[in-house]
Amino acid sequence: MGKEDSMGFRTASCRDDIFSNLSAGIPSLQPLSAGARAATRAEQRMSLFAGIQLYPKAIAWSAVISSTIIMEGYDTALLVSFYTLPVFRQKYGSPDPSQAGNFEIPSRWQSGLTSAAIVGQILGLLLNGFLADRFGYRRTILSALASLCLFVFLPFYAVNVQMYLAGQVLCGIPWGIFQTLATTYAAEIMPVALRAYILSSVNMCWLIGQLCAVGVLRSQASSESEWAYRLPLALQWAFAVPIMIGVYFAPESPGWLIRKERPGEARKALLRLTQAHKDGCDVDEIVAMMTHTNETEKYLGSANITYMDCFRGINLRRTEIACMIWITQQASFSSSGTYAAYFYKQAGLSVQNSLNLAIGMYGVAIVGGLLSWFWMRRVGRRSIYLIGLVASMAILAVAGGIAFLPVTKGQSWALGGLITLLTFVYDLSIGPICYVLVAEIPSTRLRVKTVILARIIYNMASIITNVITPRMLNPTAWDWKGKSCFFFLGFSAVCFIWCYLRLPETFGLSYLEIDILFEKKAKTSKFRDLQRRLADTGYFSVPDGDQTPFAMW
Repeated sequence: MGKEDSMGFRTASCRDDIFSNLSAGIPSLQPLSAGARAATRAEQRMSLFAGIQLYPKAIAWSAVISSTIIMEGYDTALLVSFYTLPVFRQKYGSPDPSQAGNFEIPSRWQSGLTSAAIVGQILGLLLNGFLADRFGYRRTILSALASLCLFVFLPFYAVNVQMYLAGQVLCGIPWGIFQTLATTYAAEIMPVALRAYILSSVNMCWLIGQLCAVGVLRSQASSESEWAYRLPLALQWAFAVPIMIGVYFAPESPGWLIRKERPGEARKALLRLTQAHKDGCDVDEIVAMMTHTNETEKYLGSANITYMDCFRGINLRRTEIACMIWITQQASFSSSGTYAAYFYKQAGLSVQNSLNLAIGMYGVAIVGGLLSWFWMRRVGRRSIYLIGLVASMAILAVAGGIAFLPVTKGQSWALGGLITLLTFVYDLSIGPICYVLVAEIPSTRLRVKTVILARIIYNMASIITNVITPRMLNPTAWDWKGKSCFFFLGFSAVCFIWCYLRLPETFGLSYLEIDILFEKKAKTSKFRDLQRRLADTGYFSVPDGDQTPFAMW
């Protein structure tokens, strides 16, 4: 086999081929190697424009599935934005002793209501891990949409804050199901050339939903009727019906069908997702590539698909990375987007101006998401994440400093402007790239469960920030207002250190190549170097006999 070089790779007198090497150690892959090789090379040569030409139907169906995220973004933004409406505070709040005639939702109930939704989301995520693997993506999403239509009745007709809290828990269950399936569905139907754009657009769906929520509430800001908050709640039914129709006709994920040993149905699904008659898009070769990756992962230790498998062997590292990627979102004060209108209100702006600025903030965030598509073509995922964190920490430091100045109209607008800038930076970097990384890092067999575990950790971090943030902002509690930026500055610094030490680069890699690099236990600092070395040496050979697969160094 030749000698090992300084990084532990076997040198060879001629270029080995990764598929030949795998077939030598895993004989069942031999019939798949030619097709898998052709499909992998076609994907790696594919340009963005060619990908759009070959996969227009996949893009459209991914947009249909991702519309559930628009709906969830709308739903989850409503509650926190309701805190700015006087009629909602009067209905469910209590008198504010610091301002005569003013009502405020107590900070404990603000925390309780938002945390109740997150508890429901965690339950939904846990259910999702079993339902999606058992019944597929389509049927799971359809069931979640139908459940949400029923659960919305509870907050709509809530007569007290306790009843509203129960409604938040129930509505959170389908929201939790939506949170991961749009990401994993897109990850399984997109080629490498389109993967980053479509996955990062999931973040855009959140923004669109939140923008719609704040826009609807702005139209009701001067209303003194209970319909000021009931009408936005009722619009959830208007969202759900067309989405259900679209999801009903969507093709099932071919990746899920492959894992269920149904390659014939996977082929039919791919025919509905691609322009199969065009050059560079051979459905049979794509099926062979997906089957090849699936069989390789089974051989490498992912034969089972359970939550426990996410914590075994090389999958433990992949689970850790996926979880920390999402925790870093919380560290960068992503909750500033959710609490934007309330934050601006406590910074000293009027209800109307708070909602106006929140609408502008979401518009700026969408522009940031669109601009992120341009630099993610040339800059690696890891670099974008680190740059985004550094920029966020700088803004948080300045905003926290301004908060110590005397409260004036200028100070309030400056603080609001910095939070808007922070949101722009977040949606230019951390926000969209997060969805790319959490879909690329796990193995294809454990992707759904790994992403679910990561999202559960994210939601647990959300509970902490949702308990703390209202207390930091609420005038009847800690009343920190803009000084709360310093808390997230420290949180971001810790996550920056972790990202620098542990976050690897996956830019331009196929899922099989990512599998190999994790199996090789590539160090984070050497991940990019090892990626190039793998290509230069023909990757590495799979030993025969009783040796362990993929010789380690």
